[in-house]
Amino acid sequence: MRIQLPDKNYDVVVVGGGMVGASFACALRQELNRAADKDRRGYRPNHERKDEKEKDPAEISILVVEAVDLASSSDQTSTAQPSFDARSTALSYGSSQILEAMGLWQQLKDSACPIEEIHVSDRGRIGTTRLHYKDYRVDALGYVVDNKELGVVLNSVMESSSSIHLFCPASISAIKPTAAGMDLIVNSDSLGHSISASLVVLADGGRSPICEQLGLEQRVQDYEQHALIANIGFKKAHRNIAFERFTDTGPLAVLPLKTLGKQNRAALVWTLTAEQSAEYMVMAEEELLEKLQERFGNRLGKLQHIGEKFCYPLRLSVAREQLRPGLVLLGNVAHTLHPVAGQGLNLALRDVAALASTLSEAVADGANLGSMDVLQQYICKQELDQKRTIMFTDTITRLFSSNSRSKILARKFGLIAIDLMPSIKQEFAEQAMGLSTNS
Repeated sequence: MRIQLPDKNYDVVVVGGGMVGASFACALRQELNRAADKDRRGYRPNHERKDEKEKDPAEISILVVEAVDLASSSDQTSTAQPSFDARSTALSYGSSQILEAMGLWQQLKDSACPIEEIHVSDRGRIGTTRLHYKDYRVDALGYVVDNKELGVVLNSVMESSSSIHLFCPASISAIKPTAAGMDLIVNSDSLGHSISASLVVLADGGRSPICEQLGLEQRVQDYEQHALIANIGFKKAHRNIAFERFTDTGPLAVLPLKTLGKQNRAALVWTLTAEQSAEYMVMAEEELLEKLQERFGNRLGKLQHIGEKFCYPLRLSVAREQLRPGLVLLGNVAHTLHPVAGQGLNLALRDVAALASTLSEAVADGANLGSMDVLQQYICKQELDQKRTIMFTDTITRLFSSNSRSKILARKFGLIAIDLMPSIKQEFAEQAMGLSTNS
């Protein structure tokens, strides 16, 4: 629920109410509700009952602090039909399962565009790979959702939950470790509020000012590339196919979107050099469409429109520390990946699910949520997944962004091998669908 003033003490404070922070708050709420239901139904033997001093899972308090004034779910403009330029996100099949476990997918499913096939190719060279959802006995390989729709659903859950306090617009001006967790100063309307928390979950993006305050450093590798993001219109329908095409400047992704009226829409993620991105951002639409058509080809017919463009530099950034007593990092502040294969948010959602599950188990055991013993259990669950996904995206980016002869040969035979060898193709598909195990 939205609040005007925060309490002085919380079990968990989530800094950042964007996709990752809001998803975590909703996931933790759902896990705690399940645990509380089990307690009430007497699923645990008497010798495992908590003593009177321990909290019921339903009593765990969660505060979400967000710097932006989030649109209320009751605001009719927030549920209006998205425009042609609505920003979107690719969710893996595994992420849809996570959202379903959180009780959110049913509200998103109708507005999501399923990805039924993924077509991977290297521009101007032989070797392609195709993945089709029917080969893996899933409803879809993934989905593309409008960010606005996802935001509306997440905000609605936070607003309707009595166990989640949503405080926005507000920001953290100071944070200090204590023996019991963290002390924070939360600023809103020129007022500072002192808050104590057992655990702070930091999900405020890749340029977190709190990381600077705490001296948390990042390992950064600059790809010397920029991503141009826009929605595009084609003459032909996309038939629920996602295209990942590798060009001489890096990956070019075209992701299917729900049609808008009679417009065939797709989301574009175009990797460019810094010089190209600066040029293309101000280029006339007709000229830019010609360049894009030449890079992408004619699989969807003639390009007819490109919407509002966004551009940002690409880098791999991984936190040197994801944990400290009373603190855990989630999302881009923990790991920022290249957008190739759309792995960034999907990895973050797997982290979200693992952390929420770990904390729920800790509550059942009467453990301190901010203790390193508890937080290390979370990292042990996700360490292999994180390393594998980071290596996967970094390897693909470097392999398919180079024009050296050795790497051209490696990727040509790599794509052929993926398509011809079932075991390799299965592993590639599982990574793309977010179903890789941590074993």
